[in-house]
Amino acid sequence: MVRAMARLGAAERAKLPDSAFAYVDARGQRRLPIHDPGHVRAALARFNQVAFDDDAARDRARKRLLNAARKFKIVPVGFITNQVRSELGRRDDEAVPLPSGFVTMLLTDMEGSTALLHRLGDDYGELLERVRTLQCDAALGTGGHVVETRADEFFAVFEQPAAALSTALTVQRGLRAWAADGDEDVRVRVGIHSGYPRMVKANYLGMAVHAAARICDASHGGQIVVSGDFRTAVSGFLPDGVRLRKLGTYALRGLPEDVELYQVAAKGLPSRFPPLRVSR
Repeated sequence: MVRAMARLGAAERAKLPDSAFAYVDARGQRRLPIHDPGHVRAALARFNQVAFDDDAARDRARKRLLNAARKFKIVPVGFITNQVRSELGRRDDEAVPLPSGFVTMLLTDMEGSTALLHRLGDDYGELLERVRTLQCDAALGTGGHVVETRADEFFAVFEQPAAALSTALTVQRGLRAWAADGDEDVRVRVGIHSGYPRMVKANYLGMAVHAAARICDASHGGQIVVSGDFRTAVSGFLPDGVRLRKLGTYALRGLPEDVELYQVAAKGLPSRFPPLRVSR
C-alpha cells in the first residue's frame, strides 16, 4: 500500500528549495518534504507530529501540503477529518460514547505484518497509519464507532449490521485499489459477528467479542467472514450484488458452541481462498 520511498539524505535535502517543504520554521529548519508523491504521503501521515511556531504557520503548512497532494493526484484519506478533530481539541484517549445492547462487531488484523515490518523497516509505521486511517474513515463514514486500534488490529462496532458490512467492503476494496495502483499489497482479515457484548468503560468484553475475534483469526487476508448471527441480523438489508456464501459450521477456539460461518461475495473482492484457518 505504501509506495517505496527512498530516504532523503542530507546532500539531497540540501539541494531542494524551500518550496519543496510544507513547513519552514522560524529558525529556518525545513520540515515535511513534499517534492514527490512518496514524501507527500509521509507528510500527510506525520503532519500532527510537527510542533509548529503558531497557528498561522500550521495553516500555511497545511495549505501547502494539500496543494502538493492535489498536484500529485493524492487523495488525502483521513487528513481533513484528523485536522478537524485536532482543532476541536479532542484527545486520542478521550472516552467516546459507545452503543450498548445488540451490536455488530467488526475486527481486522493484517496478514503477514511481521514480514512487512522486516521488509519496510521504519516505513512500516507509515503503512500502518494509512491502513488505520482507511479503516477509521470507513467505519465513521457509515455511522460506526471505533473501539480500539492496537498494533495491526482494528475493532469497531455498529448499531446497524449493514453498516459493518459496508465498512468491510470499503476497506477491502480500498486496499485492492491501492495495490492495483502500485502501492504495497496489504491484505487484512475481517471477521464480523452480531451479539450482546458486555460494555466496560470504553470497550467491550464477553463471549460475543471473542466470537468476532475468532472469526477474524479464521479468515485469510482479503477475505470477509461473518457469523450466522450476523447473517440473521442483516437479513433483508444486503446491498445489491452482495451475497453470503455458506462455508460450514466450525468449532472456534474458546467458544462453547459451533459457529456457522459465511464468506462475503461481492464485486471487486477475490472469491477463492484456502480453507479457513480452523478445524471443522
